[in-house]
Formats: sequence, structure tokens, C-alpha cells
Amino acid sequence: MIETDSTVPGFQRVEWSALAELLKPITWFPPMWAFGCGVVSSGVSPLDQPFVVIFGILLAGPMVCGASQVVNDWFDRHVDALNEPQRPIPSGRVPGRIGLYFALVWSLLSLLLGFALGPWVFAATLLGLGLAWAYSAPPLRLKLNGWWGNAAVGFSYEGLAWITGAAVMIGGAMPDYRILLLALLYSIGAHGIMTLNDFKSVGGDLQMGIRTLPAMLGVDRAVKTACLVMALPQIVVIGLLLLWGKPIHAGIIAVFVVLQLLAMVRLIRRPRELAPWYNGTGVLLSVLGMLVSAFAVGG
Repeated sequence: MIETDSTVPGFQRVEWSALAELLKPITWFPPMWAFGCGVVSSGVSPLDQPFVVIFGILLAGPMVCGASQVVNDWFDRHVDALNEPQRPIPSGRVPGRIGLYFALVWSLLSLLLGFALGPWVFAATLLGLGLAWAYSAPPLRLKLNGWWGNAAVGFSYEGLAWITGAAVMIGGAMPDYRILLLALLYSIGAHGIMTLNDFKSVGGDLQMGIRTLPAMLGVDRAVKTACLVMALPQIVVIGLLLLWGKPIHAGIIAVFVVLQLLAMVRLIRRPRELAPWYNGTGVLLSVLGMLVSAFAVGG
């Protein structure tokens, strides 16, 4: 615990652990992995630019993704009071407007690190943070619509991080069209993955007018839509890899997709209970496929 000026409203007591919890470290993995896939797909050895790789991964995960989580928790504090009252802000462990100030400071630090890594990374950081604030904050608040909100997160966490990882390794040039296609396809797949996180909070979302896909379509239709959106891009990736003369890589991803389809059959039966389980099984197979496709185009 740290003591603060008791004369300033909301600054009586703050827990450092609660501030760290706002950053949600468990969410850092997707953009860090995507950035790494971008590095691999560039065909340039990470040993050629080790500091760029290390700081790029830190920027994608703890910094930009972490900032997006703090922003989301601040603007979702009323919804969280219904769905997850134990979260740092609605529980009072991060009182007053400290959550907002933390979001602003962490976003600024992310921009400074992006600037230090070069023009391309700075531009990507600016775009990523812009999407993060647009996703959670008024007046856009893209998360109020599951189609737009999931698209913003999917592009930011997967496509943008992937393209940035490839671009910095090749000196800031535009990556090969194959890299752009793979980044786009896995961004689309991430749209479906994002839907998995919405089944646990359908009741509160309906009360607060947040139109996630489960809230709009109903749980049964939403889980089937999510499965379709996750599977189809990977099937397209398999076709592209065959077209590009990479049958072994295509075959490996095909095995991953078949295993995911088997897991989806189980998920569809009980999406509310099994969404976390699928995140640890089916989604894991999908991200492994990302790396395989990155090796395919990176040589």
C-alpha cells in the first residue's frame, strides 16, 4: 500500500498490486506473439537486431496492450461493477480517477518507447493506442458493437503487431505481400477469438447496452459465428501456403485446424462454461499455426 495526499479526492490509498492487475499481464501474449511472428516472417535473424526485437516485444505487450487494458477497465468500471465487482476500480482498490491518470501515463510512456524505436514503430504505436482508446472511450466506444470492437482489437493485437515486427526487421520498408495477407487473415481469426471473452458477461452487457455478439445474436448463434470466423481464415492460409509451394507447412496447419474443429464441436455445446477451456486448447493451436506460417514465408 502507498499513502497519498488525503486532501485530493480519490487519492487516499492505492495498492501497487491493483495497478499491476489493471495491466492484465495474461492479455499481453497475443500482440507479443504476433510481433514475434512478424520478426520470423521477415526472414531476418533476430540476432541481427536483438534490442529492436526485445524492446518491440515489450512495447507490443506490457506497454501498448497494457495501456489498452487500463483504458478499458476505466471506461468499463460501471459494467465491471455488475459483472466483475472484484476488479481494481469498482472494488475501490484503485480509487478516484487514478485509473484514468494511469491510463494516460502508460499511453504516453508507450509513445515514448515507440518513438525511440523509429518512425515505423512510432506510427504503429500511435495507431494501436488510437484503436485502444476508440475501443473503450466515448464518443466512439467501438466495443458497444461486437462487430466493430472485435475488429479493432483483432487488427491491433494481431495484424498491426505482425506487420510492425516484420517492418522493423527489414529497415522500415513495406513487408512482402504474403506477410500482409497472413497478418490480415489472422486478424480476422482474432475477431472470433475475441468473442470467446464475451460469453461470461452477457447479463451485464445486456443491462448496460453493450452489444457484444453474444448479446446481439444470442449465445448459440454467437458461438457458431465465432467458430466460423476462427476457422475460415486458417483454411485460406492453408490454401495460400500450398499455392506458395509450402506443402509441409500447410499440412501442419491443416492438422491444427482439424484438432480445433474437434474442440469447437465441444465448445458449441456449452460455450459459457467451455470458452476458457477453448482459449487454452483451440486458440493455442491457432497461434502455433501463426508461427508455422511465419516460418513458411520467412524461409
